Amino acid sequence: MRTVCDRGRCTGCRVCVNVCKKDAIFIKDSLSAMNAVIDEVKCVNCKMCEKVCPNNNPVDKVQPQKWYQGWVCKTREQSSSGGAAAGLTQNFIQNGGYVAACLFKDGEFVFDITNDLNYARKFAGSKYVKSNPKNIYSKIHERLKRGDRVLFIGLPCQVAALNNYIKDKKNLYTVDLICHGSPSPIILEKYLAENYVDIKKIKDLNFRNKDGFGLRSGYKRISFDDGSDLYTFAFLTSLDYTENCYSCSYATIERVSDITLGDSWGSELNDEEQKKGISLILCQSEKGVNLINATDFELKSVDLGKAIEANHQLQYPSKMPEERKIFFANINRRFAKAIARCHPKMYYIRRLKWIFSKIKMGGKARVIDTYDISYKE
Repeated sequence: MRTVCDRGRCTGCRVCVNVCKKDAIFIKDSLSAMNAVIDEVKCVNCKMCEKVCPNNNPVDKVQPQKWYQGWVCKTREQSSSGGAAAGLTQNFIQNGGYVAACLFKDGEFVFDITNDLNYARKFAGSKYVKSNPKNIYSKIHERLKRGDRVLFIGLPCQVAALNNYIKDKKNLYTVDLICHGSPSPIILEKYLAENYVDIKKIKDLNFRNKDGFGLRSGYKRISFDDGSDLYTFAFLTSLDYTENCYSCSYATIERVSDITLGDSWGSELNDEEQKKGISLILCQSEKGVNLINATDFELKSVDLGKAIEANHQLQYPSKMPEERKIFFANINRRFAKAIARCHPKMYYIRRLKWIFSKIKMGGKARVIDTYDISYKE
């Protein structure tokens, strides 16, 4: 199997798929890793895929010029953090530009580009899954050729891929999101299916809000009990990321974008402001500084050293847990079983508490099997 970059290093950015005119590249998703595979029958050895790949052709990283913490009042309330990305999006479109970012559409987290403010609201919210940029690179290129200004918001690896794809960056503005790592979308689909949720039939899917972390569709929480769902638990414990994430070259204070956004964890601002959400904002270029100044931000000073300490992804990538091999050895059976094998104490305590709570309420908790419990009145 011939791959575009070394096996296990593929980020799934799909820029190689986008650049190939012979449709000779496809992404093989084995859950624990992604690989960009070359169909040698179709391939004409033009090497374009290798040239745009950010693993084969690393882009320059630069230190932040300025750093802040803050929020955008107009978008803060509806955002999981300080509303920074939503505020930048709104301002950019209102000033005649296009924004390209990730949204949930037809059961997938994909990228699209728009200058429609109502449509752009779908970009809001954290996404704790590996997204699919599909053909966004060429769509951005077409807009830039027409003289339009484009703001791209994505993960650092996706920004790096775009920087390799686009040569004339005069009207291109980039924002990267501080990233812990990301699991295969097949894992998310599997988890939802085991909880009787068809990802193709739901209209929205949220991973987090002001109250905390956890999967929700509409107002419904997707968990067997009152605790955080098992998918979120696996994500927050770095258990299920694809292999490349644990050696990510973008988990450093040097960045590949004009602006970097994240949560201002460990902020010294008062508890009330922290509950409302505070964004961490790093600017690596004059473009970035100008974009922040043109947006209706409420900016506060931040200690960069403390911000880095509170966001380990600005120092080093997430560390691979010892239990990860056990998780992937069991994931094809049941998601819950995989978690139970990795963290049996946590899992069974939660299950027992859930059973006792239902019995106390007068219902009957019926154990179907070791890993699946249903409740009947």
